[in-house]
Amino acid sequence: MTVATSTASLDRRLGPFDAAAIIVSNVIGGGILFVPPQIASSVPSALLFLSTWLAGGLLAFSGAMAYAELAALRPRAGGEYVYLRAAFGPLAAFLTGWTSFVAGFSGAIATSAVVLAFYLGRFIPAAADATPWLSLTVIPGLVVLTVSAQNVVAIAAIAGMAWIHLRGVGPGRVVGDVLAVLKVTAFVLFIAIGFSLGQGDAANLVQTAPVAPGNWLLALIPVMFAYSGWNAAAYVAEEVRDPGRNVPLALAMGTGAVIAIYLLLNALYLYVLPANELAAINGSVLDVIADRLLGSAAGHTMGVVSIISLLAGISAMTFAGPRVYFAMARDGLFVRRAGIVHPRYRTPAFAIVAQAVWSSLLVLSAQADALLTYTGFSIILFSGVAVVALFVLRARHPDAERPFRTWGYPLVPGVYVVASVLILANGLYSAPAPTGAGALVILAGVPVYLLRRRGAAVDAGRPSDRGSA
Repeated sequence: MTVATSTASLDRRLGPFDAAAIIVSNVIGGGILFVPPQIASSVPSALLFLSTWLAGGLLAFSGAMAYAELAALRPRAGGEYVYLRAAFGPLAAFLTGWTSFVAGFSGAIATSAVVLAFYLGRFIPAAADATPWLSLTVIPGLVVLTVSAQNVVAIAAIAGMAWIHLRGVGPGRVVGDVLAVLKVTAFVLFIAIGFSLGQGDAANLVQTAPVAPGNWLLALIPVMFAYSGWNAAAYVAEEVRDPGRNVPLALAMGTGAVIAIYLLLNALYLYVLPANELAAINGSVLDVIADRLLGSAAGHTMGVVSIISLLAGISAMTFAGPRVYFAMARDGLFVRRAGIVHPRYRTPAFAIVAQAVWSSLLVLSAQADALLTYTGFSIILFSGVAVVALFVLRARHPDAERPFRTWGYPLVPGVYVVASVLILANGLYSAPAPTGAGALVILAGVPVYLLRRRGAAVDAGRPSDRGSA
């Protein structure tokens, strides 16, 4: 049977709404449920609290416009992996792909799946039971694989989404679009009902408290983590019709929708609870706010909303992440089979399976949260470097055809780069332990890169066996 080789391209079947839906689903997930109390504890002044979300949104939008030009210039799968490779070479590109696989996508999928099992436990209590059935020590004192009902449910969600997206862009697109529409509708209704019928105090929205400038900057790290995924359409650019027009449109629509929802939702949080009480919440903010607004019906209502939101996020990350590993494999920087397009479904099937397997192992080892904590700053780091790549490619290829040009160049992308540097520098100064640990996770990719390059060189010297199976 003849199969596609690693040089094959993916089919262009996505429109701007499909790509925007991936952004909305990828961004609005667990972050907005759990991050606001952390922000409120650092920035207990209402208007300054909201200003962090506005600043994060504006930064995300400016970054999205830079990515729009990059994606239109190089409409291939992989997102910043493609841009960093073009501007800075294969090592920088590999490190962003490595971080995406180890933690960025896989860790976020694992965390979302475990939280999904928790919310499902509202309706099926056994689904959230974390009592171990079986434990296996892999590295004494560090890594223990634990099988429980909660983990089995989480892995089933990961495997289910992987199966849907493996079987074609069509099924994955339909599921993603439907979940995105349901998610946005649920949040818009919740916001509308909360402000119109809920019991709150508008005075909470102007409550003031002293805030150190360093704390405000430090708060932007989790805010930007909550906004992470605004660049998701760039990962699937190779599958978007007329990418020069539709990828920029999708980035603008998707990021704009997320900014509006985040600002209104956080304003609703403050309307119901003053910033100091918001900072004291340990768990999902949405549950607490809904309980104040809806009373006894809140638990199940928000449980359904959260399940839809988490499923949408898992779907979007299952779609976007494997396109990075697919691009790496085409360049010889990932397992070769990950660069093969399935002959029937026209998807990077092996890359989808590889991400699902690693995400499942993170569920079993309970390491996803730690990885995400360590590498949260890498989202800012690599997106900032990708925007720098815009300047490099403009200087290196000034006459290249650019279907879309970044608005406000060089000021707007320049602001994004400067803000990224300030946020990262403040993080290194104010929270050196998690930031340093994150840097170690990224640097751990260097020996892996060297081994992969050596393996690719060995493979290149062997006779090709990719013509048939």
